[in-house]
Amino acid sequence: MLKTPTPFQHELEMVTLEQLVPKDHLLRLIDRHISFDFIRERTQALY
Repeated sequence: MLKTPTPFQHELEMVTLEQLVPKDHLLRLIDRHISFDFIRERTQALY
């Protein structure tokens, strides 16, 4: 029994998180006011 071939994707769409997250999203406000740079240093030993 033969299956019908599925269509191939011919185009790519480039999307960034910047485009997906609305400008007024709560996480943008948090990111603007809180620096999470310390996390990498504190969790380094866990990797």
